Amino acid sequence: MFNILDLSLKLNGFPLEKAKAYLRSIIAIPEDKFEDFINQKRREIVAYHLSNNLFYKNLAKNKSADFSLENWNDLPVLTKTDFQQSLSERLSSDFNTKNVYINRTSGSSGDPFIFAKDKFCHALVWSSIYYRFGWYGLDLNKAYQARFYGYPLEFLNKYKVKLKDFFSNRYRLPIFDLSDEALKKFVEIFKSKKFHYINGYTSSIVMMAKYLEKENIVLKAICPTLKICIVTSEMLFEEDKALLEKQLGVPVVNEYGASELDIIAFQNKEGEWIVNAENLFVEILDDQNNPLPFGEEGNIVITALYNKAHPFIRYKIGDMGILEKKASKKIILKKLTGRTNDFAFLPSGKKAPGMTFYSITKTVMEEDGNLKEFIITQKEKNRFEIEYVSEKPLSNERIFYFEKKLTDYLEEGLTFTFIRKEKLERSKSGKLKQFKSLVSAP
Repeated sequence: MFNILDLSLKLNGFPLEKAKAYLRSIIAIPEDKFEDFINQKRREIVAYHLSNNLFYKNLAKNKSADFSLENWNDLPVLTKTDFQQSLSERLSSDFNTKNVYINRTSGSSGDPFIFAKDKFCHALVWSSIYYRFGWYGLDLNKAYQARFYGYPLEFLNKYKVKLKDFFSNRYRLPIFDLSDEALKKFVEIFKSKKFHYINGYTSSIVMMAKYLEKENIVLKAICPTLKICIVTSEMLFEEDKALLEKQLGVPVVNEYGASELDIIAFQNKEGEWIVNAENLFVEILDDQNNPLPFGEEGNIVITALYNKAHPFIRYKIGDMGILEKKASKKIILKKLTGRTNDFAFLPSGKKAPGMTFYSITKTVMEEDGNLKEFIITQKEKNRFEIEYVSEKPLSNERIFYFEKKLTDYLEEGLTFTFIRKEKLERSKSGKLKQFKSLVSAP
């Protein structure tokens, strides 16, 4: 089969073969030399931006380009709000908007911004994707992807996405309508096309699996070429993973990444979330930006080791997690605990993790098999709104039971409003943010 993805990247000026060879050379570095290699890359990328990027030099308060790792913790920790200015003002002196890869973050977590990667860096990102998908026997030039993602609504942008999908060997299943009628059409598409893998947002694929369960369909039985499902961008709970594997009939792999960076962590066949230590340096910091040891929960902070066009150095991505070190070349994301702004701040002063809150809600509301999807919004410290999609409205008895469980978990004096909807509002990218708080941290 014609290597259409390779060709499209090369035609757009991305040095894919050079990047693949470089990644192979990193992977081949012996364990006892790997940490020194990564430290050297950390020094190099900081020195480069201190010498060539005025935006970063100002953020770093004009630190010397003769940089030592002993001063690593003196470097600023960047957040998305630091990038809320024109891209041209953030690019390094060797680059302009004509010779870089440009994209935009989804904005699903707030503070969207435009970012850039130099062409070698972007080719290295694709090399990383090729490598990790290859763990499961997927050749991206030959494997046909069923893609559960959003579509731009504007005609020109939609056409560009369709063209990009063609060159990336994938078929997009638009996820803004996940009604039974739409999901029935998805099933017919799976019957007619030889998909090799599924990739997309967790919540949308879970909705598909619930429909398959109701209709007593195993997807692999109607699409025998299907090998694997790779979910991304949203939390994957164990019960949802079990449902997916049962109804899709294939293994489910969890990917954690960010469009402005790379794949951050990718599950291996043993179920371990392996950090992309070849291209990224990942730290865990506390709320005062002090480094935390392996095994402790904190803010995930990432340095892109090869992006010379735009500085992502000690970039606080907005997620919280726990790292475990098994070897210099094997750092594991032991746990991804949710976004830093996903907490409920209660009248008593208690701070409740949103994803745990979500998990309890999910367990209670799915006991009768009625619920399809829901979003929880904290409107005020003592008031929560729960929008849900279901086969039938929740009974007063179920609502009372639900409120009692949440009150037991949280505290007395809270009110809950339940709103049944035909479908839930997703972000422009198609992500479903399952919990959000409109209450500012005290």
